[in-house]
Amino acid sequence: MILKDKVAVITGSARGIGFGIAKLFAENGAKVFVVDLDADAVNKAVASLKSFGTVIGVEANVTDGESMSKVFDSAKENFGSVDILINNAGITRDGLLLRMKEQDWDMVMDVNLKGAFVSTQRVSKIMMKQKSGVIINLASVIGLMGNAGQANYAASKGGLIAFSKSVAKEFGSRGIRCNAVAPGFIKTEMTEILPEEVVKSYKSEIPLGELGTVEDVAELCLFLASDKAKYITGQTINVDGGIVMR
Repeated sequence: MILKDKVAVITGSARGIGFGIAKLFAENGAKVFVVDLDADAVNKAVASLKSFGTVIGVEANVTDGESMSKVFDSAKENFGSVDILINNAGITRDGLLLRMKEQDWDMVMDVNLKGAFVSTQRVSKIMMKQKSGVIINLASVIGLMGNAGQANYAASKGGLIAFSKSVAKEFGSRGIRCNAVAPGFIKTEMTEILPEEVVKSYKSEIPLGELGTVEDVAELCLFLASDKAKYITGQTINVDGGIVMR
């Protein structure tokens, strides 16, 4: 129970990696706010997680400052603090650069990068007053090495890594830590529908030879959110089976 009574707001947590983080945090004593744009998915996630601990679902848009302010105000009013923010909400709109629509570029940058800015700016006011807090940004190895057909996604995740370093420098003196986690190829609902030959191709590029799991990412986030990582800030830690070495 290394997060006992800590209050954690996790964006994009109705499914996938965010859901896995929410589950592990609840199991370890945190009071978890599941934040997502899809109200039905939020309700389903909360129903699945309520047996693990205190879990509250909130429908909110990470790109909208007013919407996110209400989330943090609710957490503060109900539990007195916001100790952890996980900026996990993200989307893809893949396509070759020559054919990419401006709206696909803008949408990915808005959700993946602006969304993290909006949430971080809002929660920082709470964390600065209490002189403590942890912010974890879910980046991607694509933000480190790029990928054909994902210029928008790579730019947003690379920007998120740089953003994390700036946040760590700005808020470190107030007891606030900020790190980025960069997953590689992780087994999720999206990868389950991929053809077998595509998954085999991915595995051939990974030194450990397997796709990662949601739990692999969640365990790292748990460590970084806990006091066990109290001297770690401004870092980008890969959960990728070694693929970035290539």
